[in-house]
Amino acid sequence: MKSLIVRAPDARAHTIEFIPDALVVHLEDGRSLTVPLEWFPRLRDASAEARGRWELIGRGLGIHWPDLDEDLSVAGLLGVPD
Repeated sequence: MKSLIVRAPDARAHTIEFIPDALVVHLEDGRSLTVPLEWFPRLRDASAEARGRWELIGRGLGIHWPDLDEDLSVAGLLGVPD
């Protein structure tokens, strides 16, 4: 049996969006990750305007919200050590 190995260095964010109660991260390889905002209190409690000011860091290895001083790594969202 073959097993699927998630290679975090290859996983890069392309864009993100917010839906009610969740953050959706769209990856360059076509996958999308949906995670509850409850996991990230700074994002959960932020205004839509502050959430909307984000930037990709490390060519998509992470996401940064300058107004919120919040950073998330794609590897962390996938549950793989950076």
